[in-house]
Amino acid sequence: MMREGTRSLLIEVQVLADPSLGPNPRRVAVGIDGNRLTMLLAVAHRHGGLLLQGQDIFANVVGGVHLQETAGDLAIVLAARSSLDDVPLPSSLVAFGELGLAGEIRPVPFGEERLREAAKHGFKFALVPQSNVPRRSPEGMRVTGVSRLREALEALDALRV
Repeated sequence: MMREGTRSLLIEVQVLADPSLGPNPRRVAVGIDGNRLTMLLAVAHRHGGLLLQGQDIFANVVGGVHLQETAGDLAIVLAARSSLDDVPLPSSLVAFGELGLAGEIRPVPFGEERLREAAKHGFKFALVPQSNVPRRSPEGMRVTGVSRLREALEALDALRV
């Protein structure tokens, strides 16, 4: 979920992790800054236990959109986990949050507006920074606040059950 001017836009982020055939795994980013992707993958390894170092990683923002804000960090890492495990993310899940180098999930501006927009589009579950959890969740949506990457991955596992 990203902001464009005063509007919240729902975007789809895809990540494909595939075993690398060479000594130097590839990192291909379309619609995402390549350096940011590399950093997110390192944080996912260090603080989330995702074994991505031997994987070619292909990341894409659907529809030709270029994600320029950090609110998509959590979604990118969750998509990488999904590909690595070969288990799709729930289609009713929306996620946003900035990921720090120490594995912390930082709040993003306009969190409540982002959640309201996602609820309008039928999303039932949200993983968001703890500081972005509203006092009252949008109707029909369960919002889970997380502070650390490991916590977000555990919350994702709970949704898959």
